[in-house]
Amino acid sequence: MSETANRILKNSGYLYFSMGLSMVVSLYSTRLILNALGASDFGIFCIIGGAIGMLGFLNAAMSTTTQRFINYAEGEGKPETKKSIFTVSISIHFLLSLLMIAVFEIAYFFFFDGILNIPTERMNSAKWIYQLMLLSTVFTIQTVPYNAIINAHENMRYMSIMGILQTLMKLAIALIVVYVCADKLVLYGVLTTLVSLIFMLILMIYCHRNYSECKFSITKYYDKNLMKEMTSFAGWGFVNSSSSMFAQYGMGIVLNSFFGTILSAAQGVANQISGQLMVFSRTMLMAINPVIGKKAGSHEIANMMRISLFSSKMSFLVIAFFAFPFIVETPYILRLWLKNVPEWSVCFFRFEIARNMLDQLTITLTSAITAEGRIKYYSIYRGCSYFLPLPISILLFNFGFSPYWFYIVWIVTWNGIGSAIILYYAHKNCGMQYVDFYKVIVVPVVLITIITLSISGLVTVYIKESFLRLIIVLCTTTIIFISVCWGLVFSSKEKEIISSATLALIREIKMKLRF
Repeated sequence: MSETANRILKNSGYLYFSMGLSMVVSLYSTRLILNALGASDFGIFCIIGGAIGMLGFLNAAMSTTTQRFINYAEGEGKPETKKSIFTVSISIHFLLSLLMIAVFEIAYFFFFDGILNIPTERMNSAKWIYQLMLLSTVFTIQTVPYNAIINAHENMRYMSIMGILQTLMKLAIALIVVYVCADKLVLYGVLTTLVSLIFMLILMIYCHRNYSECKFSITKYYDKNLMKEMTSFAGWGFVNSSSSMFAQYGMGIVLNSFFGTILSAAQGVANQISGQLMVFSRTMLMAINPVIGKKAGSHEIANMMRISLFSSKMSFLVIAFFAFPFIVETPYILRLWLKNVPEWSVCFFRFEIARNMLDQLTITLTSAITAEGRIKYYSIYRGCSYFLPLPISILLFNFGFSPYWFYIVWIVTWNGIGSAIILYYAHKNCGMQYVDFYKVIVVPVVLITIITLSISGLVTVYIKESFLRLIIVLCTTTIIFISVCWGLVFSSKEKEIISSATLALIREIKMKLRF
């Protein structure tokens, strides 16, 4: 397992480097684009992009399906099966692209005939952006099978290089839009679509040259039964992703309808900060999920579950490391960032980050259930749990409950009932023992949360709020967190794995530097 841990650590390192650069450059690029387009045109771009992104769950379901089947076949070691999966996947994504084009060309007439509130003088430009964003989305859909191939081969170095290149091209687009005299909104749409096309072509050429399974042939590799199996799997994945997306949009609408735009702004602030923190977890999962899929394919279920349990704990710890100081100093940090902080923002952020941290406790168990393959009833029950917060919140708000009950209900249903469903199917389908979940995840997580937040909270009691106190809290939280992790959270076996993987990574870096 130390070899696996070393591979995961190395791949995570590549992805974190790419992510860090992307975050910094993206913040600067967004600022340039906002200033160049102006608030109105930037809003038009976001509205139309959001409208098209509404059906992103279709692509998400197929992306998960493609990734699962390719990882599984990689674990089985069946080259011909991988070629069939690739051919079927390309076919499905081509059909999905045609479906999206048809749906959105029909929706085009409804969007621009009363649904979208766009100034008359910018209507023509908005229509151009709509078509360009649709074309860009089609290009992105076509890259899914190729991304899945690269991910299955755990070629995270190439993925990080592509991420950096894409980030730099987005910066170049921002600079071009700033300095070129034209309809900047349309120009921005054209360049963004061009980047999507370029990266689709790069991925296609790279995969066809480097991976033998990238052989598309309907006559030779198309498998009707595999097509049925993959579309069925994607259908159940669609239940999950669509119910989750609609529930999240619905909760925002419920909050807005009962309490107005101020509460929506507070929720937006909470989601933005929490979303940035969640990037760290999502990046790690990109490196872990291929390993879980391969273990399922090679029928190493017990080993898959050990990796899944350890990975869920690590995912929580990665988020907690960055989140704990934010939780303790939320009021001061929000005032530094925003100056005028919307009411309820502090409360909402703390609830939102707590909800996301609880999600991490079972996040790779979900990956294990998906990798194992029997997801029909899991998807149905999990999808139902996603919708539960909507009627309960509406009922409570009608009785005059405070806005924060929105998050309490969400945590009880999504994290409470939802986690119970995940644990049940991890036990039933993958043989996970409940006592292992308690020992590996629950006890260590409760210990580090109580100890770190209690001691860091004491600092805020005895020191007046200031930038100096923020630095002290950051230092205190970091020292306590690392100490408790090493002393109480990690088992002796986990310490051995982490130490050997870290040393192996350091040796590899030194060798490359010498070279």
